[in-house]
Amino acid sequence: MESEARDRPVWICPTCGGHSPEAESPPDTCPICADERQWVPPAGQRWTTMAELAASGYRTDIREVEPDLIGIGVRPDLGVGQRALLVRTSEGNLLWDPPGFIDDQAVQAVRDAGGLRAVSSSHPHMYGAITDWSSAFDAEILLPEVDVAWLGRPTPAVRTWSGSLPVLPGVTLVQCGGHFPGSSVLHWAEGADGAGALLVGDTVFVTPGEDRVTFAWSAPNRLPMPERGVRGVVEAVRPYRFDRVYGGWWGPVLRRDAKRVVEACAERYVQFLRGEVPIDGRGR
Repeated sequence: MESEARDRPVWICPTCGGHSPEAESPPDTCPICADERQWVPPAGQRWTTMAELAASGYRTDIREVEPDLIGIGVRPDLGVGQRALLVRTSEGNLLWDPPGFIDDQAVQAVRDAGGLRAVSSSHPHMYGAITDWSSAFDAEILLPEVDVAWLGRPTPAVRTWSGSLPVLPGVTLVQCGGHFPGSSVLHWAEGADGAGALLVGDTVFVTPGEDRVTFAWSAPNRLPMPERGVRGVVEAVRPYRFDRVYGGWWGPVLRRDAKRVVEACAERYVQFLRGEVPIDGRGR
């Protein structure tokens, strides 16, 4: 059995971090990278395996982000470079936006934190090792129905949803659309010292100054999000109370007054889309 597993590895795309099913040889293309929202390297499609990544020095990076919120990243970066967030509750834990690499250290850290009830993701670029996490803890995979076809390694553990889904006490998945039809955020009511936090992946982008957000249909290919997408994101999160926004990476973080900032920045973004901002070099 071990020999068979070595002969038929899971194939990992190092460009996006997505996984393809066990096979003797990798597929010709990665469907996520071939899509207009991502990119294929100029030299062509590349593939690797979990064993190759471990042998080349990839390791898990675990940090406490705030009480009951644990970050699980990868060094060096893999794919789009996201770090996962483990949200802890009294009735179980949810892992959000897992990277494409997983090792024993990561699994043990989650086990020490109380295990895993469910795993989910903001959008297909961040499905990562979601199937491996599900298998390690017999956890549900929660994905928006409209995007589930992007999961490279289908499994009976998948549970689809639409609109919104309360998962654990104070933890709700919210479908926003925009980047992908199923692009989602996680609302954590107890985050930010009880003021509420959003975990957004790249459904919303926090800007480097940690005082604004922006939006993109494709960040790497510099394609803007249409107005209807931006307004859809804002309307989807409007019912929820939140003071902080965590993007898909260790930083930047929108640390305060987040709901007002998201709404104000959305209006400003739409002004640029409509050409209502004079181009005088000062944005006025």
